Amino acid sequence: MKIFDPTLAIVSHKGPTIMLASGKRFDLLDPASSEFDIEDIAHGLAHVCRYAGQCRRFYSVAEHSLLVSDTVEEFALEALMHDAAEAFIGDITRPLKQLLPDYKAIELAIEQTINERFGLWPEAKSVIKEADLRVLAAEQRQIMAEGCAEWADEAGIVPAEIIVQGLMPTEAKELFLRRFRHLTGAPNRQRA
Repeated sequence: MKIFDPTLAIVSHKGPTIMLASGKRFDLLDPASSEFDIEDIAHGLAHVCRYAGQCRRFYSVAEHSLLVSDTVEEFALEALMHDAAEAFIGDITRPLKQLLPDYKAIELAIEQTINERFGLWPEAKSVIKEADLRVLAAEQRQIMAEGCAEWADEAGIVPAEIIVQGLMPTEAKELFLRRFRHLTGAPNRQRA
């Protein structure tokens, strides 16, 4: 049974849903029942800017994910997908996330669904976290305000040897999908 609340403009099935660019619906409280695929994830990540948009130029979560995946020697697929939940809930800055315990629970449920759907290894988390921090330190030096990456020096984090290109969404999505298909052995789709 669908419920429509005009004050929120949300069409709800089981819980609050969002409409994906593909036309599918994503249930934020029951992600496992949602019909989404890698195309939906790639599209969302390619259009979400890191750092709440407070970087010197557009920098997508999809490009960030590619860089983290390129930085690891093992668990490259898990690294590529480490921020996949953000395709549906955006890239919320760490300080704001700490103020939103419900958000963190929703994010965790989405991450678990993605891990199950794509057969990802949760054990890869520590490897990915290290790579993510190294990429974070490097990207902040390249695209953020002066002094933003001082935390990395203090923490002894060696920045990854990456170059942020500032890919536009169409290119970031295409490269993300190409990398995913390479890592999973899935066939590449032909462009229409």
